Amino acid sequence: MQEYWELYMKNLDGKPASILFNAGISMDVEKFKYIYPQIAFVKVKLKEPNEKGLISQSEEPEITFLEDKLEASLIKFRIGKYVGRIFSDGYVTFLYYLQFTYNWQDFLDFALDEHATYEMTTAYQDDNEWNYYNKLLYPNFKEWQIIQNHKVCDALKLKEDNLYLARAIEHKAFFKDEKRKDEVVAKLEEDGFKIQSDISKDGVNGISFYRIDKPFYTDIDELTLNLIDKLEEVGASYDGWETSVVKS
Repeated sequence: MQEYWELYMKNLDGKPASILFNAGISMDVEKFKYIYPQIAFVKVKLKEPNEKGLISQSEEPEITFLEDKLEASLIKFRIGKYVGRIFSDGYVTFLYYLQFTYNWQDFLDFALDEHATYEMTTAYQDDNEWNYYNKLLYPNFKEWQIIQNHKVCDALKLKEDNLYLARAIEHKAFFKDEKRKDEVVAKLEEDGFKIQSDISKDGVNGISFYRIDKPFYTDIDELTLNLIDKLEEVGASYDGWETSVVKS
């Protein structure tokens, strides 16, 4: 199993939430459903959340230590897999899928013995369809796009790019219904995009197009999320962006 983690922001019940989840495990969910059929959580009330209800810088070291103790206990008792963590509304929730439950209390006692000053809730329940992973932790299409946006922005920053400077940003879209190509082109041109070329991937046809925009994090998020919605309206799907490095 390839294991890697992704971090992103989303809205949960009207509150901002910071989600860290094990993205690599998604390739093996069908297999793991049968091995780890129970979802378990350790929910901890933060002592000093910031104004958004997320982790504050002052409390981060202690929560990181708590997370490490939970991970060490998971390895010691071999009861399951750590799949994600959520900060939201003044709490942090650690989520696990369990193979065994008979030593759940042993796991908790070992992990939490040094954190008695925290208010906590713990429990487990059946979830053999892995709904908590698929529907709570795993990003939807737009959330994935934001993750990818920020990776590209981070890569540009490493090359000393000035993300505030506008430049040509190239996008790709593929047709769900190629008969609607003219509609797609008209919709894009209406918003000031220039069609660049026809493209193809895995037997599906599409187009590349560009416009002068800023690739700064919030700007590119707004732009790409808007493109996702508009392309969906005319039978196409958005497939990402790229741009050249521009230094100040």
